[in-house]
Amino acid sequence: MTTGTCAIFFGLLDRVNGHYPFIVLSFLIRIVEAMGNAAFLTASFAIIAKEFPDNVATTFASLETFFGLGLIVGPTVGGALYQVGGYITPFVVLGSALFTTAVMTIFILPVHPSDNEATHNTVGMTKALRIPGVLIATSSIIATSMSIGFLQATLEPHLRQFKLSPIVLGLMFVINGGTYAITAPAWGWLCDKYSHPKVATVAGCVLVVVGFCLVGPAPFIPCSTTLWMTVCGLVVHGLGMAAQLVASFTDALRTSIQYGFSNNLETYGLISGLWTSTFALGAFIGPSVAGILLDNIGFRNATMFIVLLHMLVGVMAAVFLSSCTRRHKPYTEIGPTEDLRVPLTDSGHSRSGSLRHARGRGVPIDRPSGMNSLIVCNSYSNRAGAWSRASYSGRYSHSYGSIETKRYLQMTT
Repeated sequence: MTTGTCAIFFGLLDRVNGHYPFIVLSFLIRIVEAMGNAAFLTASFAIIAKEFPDNVATTFASLETFFGLGLIVGPTVGGALYQVGGYITPFVVLGSALFTTAVMTIFILPVHPSDNEATHNTVGMTKALRIPGVLIATSSIIATSMSIGFLQATLEPHLRQFKLSPIVLGLMFVINGGTYAITAPAWGWLCDKYSHPKVATVAGCVLVVVGFCLVGPAPFIPCSTTLWMTVCGLVVHGLGMAAQLVASFTDALRTSIQYGFSNNLETYGLISGLWTSTFALGAFIGPSVAGILLDNIGFRNATMFIVLLHMLVGVMAAVFLSSCTRRHKPYTEIGPTEDLRVPLTDSGHSRSGSLRHARGRGVPIDRPSGMNSLIVCNSYSNRAGAWSRASYSGRYSHSYGSIETKRYLQMTT
């Protein structure tokens, strides 16, 4: 409701007289609109994580697909509405659509009441950012958002040399967004079913590096700028940004839960807000740095900033992934029909991690084989042994092998 209302108000700014009132109201309306935008984006991501806990990456990628489609269709629809009714029309139409969506939300979206029986842990942004895996995921989000903002600010000046028509120039801006929209569900499916999210992050960093090396092209590539190479670079960049943005949300959510955060709506909202805020931070830094670099060193040299940034993020993600692989032993899921127990005295099989029922008792899977001898000594049938006899009598024998059978029988009688 806030975003839709502010969009309508923004369409009325052309009726404001005076430069300063126009500027002040423009900033105020956009700031409030951004707050509303952050609110519904954060809530949307949190609801997705709550409703589809086993397919977070796939559903998040589906949402991002529609986000990418909006980026593609938005300029075209906005231009058509501007042609029909002037400046106010696109803002009133799209603002009304958002307001209608807000009303539909009240009746359609699920309600998640707070669970009073659940244990509520004190979670916060600072605590989440102390987790190395979450920090790498947020770094990936910022770097990807910076790459998007970099192209938004510098692609048009870079393409002026080709003297493209406005229609073709507009199509150049939707190439990476269209590729992102098409490929995001595939990356989400891969993260959910087959690969670790950080694998997708590393792959995304490599693709963004390759894409920016082609868009320029990079200064170390001995050829001049060509349109077909720029188009290929934008397509590869779209693939990379889809991989990074989809994997980063899933990775941050899974990692935070693994590190002790509650698996509830509170954590989902925290990670959703972290994703939204870090993406906005990168969208702010990217165009600002891009403009400065473009004015001072040119487009081809400026692209090296994004290339080096993604190389750094990719190396960090790869190192973290390899360290986690070495630290955690691989495991095998055991079906319910398999025999999970071995005899307590079978020390050879106990190392393999299986169990077998013995006198109604079992041994944990990860118990060392040497522990089985101690368990046997203290079992019911061996209470006459020296270890158990000491606990019954309160006195220790001078010899582990001696058995005071008569005294033990008298005590038990």
